[in-house]
Amino acid sequence: MKRIIVLATSNKNKIKEFKSILKDFPIEIRSVSEFGPIPSPIEDGLTFDDNAYKKAYHTARVLGLPAIADDSGLVVHALDGEPGVFSARYAGDNATDDENTSKLLEKMRGLKDRRASFKCVISIAVPSGPALTYEGQCDGVITTEKRGNQGFGYDPVFYIKELGKTFAEIPLQEKNSISHRGKALSELRIEFDKVLKWLDQRLIEEKPEKPDHNQFLNNDWS
Repeated sequence: MKRIIVLATSNKNKIKEFKSILKDFPIEIRSVSEFGPIPSPIEDGLTFDDNAYKKAYHTARVLGLPAIADDSGLVVHALDGEPGVFSARYAGDNATDDENTSKLLEKMRGLKDRRASFKCVISIAVPSGPALTYEGQCDGVITTEKRGNQGFGYDPVFYIKELGKTFAEIPLQEKNSISHRGKALSELRIEFDKVLKWLDQRLIEEKPEKPDHNQFLNNDWS
């Protein structure tokens, strides 16, 4: 019997990427959107680690199921680490991928140092709070213009020298093998048997009651 783990995101591209990498694992990945509307976590952490844990723990606590979340973003050397944890909302809270990427290219106009890294932290949490953490990083440079139409986010401007292509110019399977998220998940894959045992032990110890969804919906999450 496969164990259900909730993926704490409604981002279709990210869901597709996670399921592609985890397709052979003895678990059933369910998107948080499959459980109906629940309060959104407050992502006010100062690091990718902070935000990944906040999302995973919040989802696990609300649904009473193990949850997995990642927080990832682009870190640009010449911009002192920007956009960092603000990668998804670099050009504003409701900014599109294209708007975020355009802002980045504008801020880097004329800069010679175009080194950058995609970083990812994955957190697997249980309802009582404990979590496991996995990290991955992929190094590259920022192009001066967008290239390719695959992927999402900053993929069109993140260039891998070894491949001579941006993330948006390579197939998903190839990207997964070298990406920051792919590397973090590779760490997870190596220890997956231990993760399952850890989850079983934690969930047996907790014996959580059925979550009261109304309690969470009525709380003030502002």
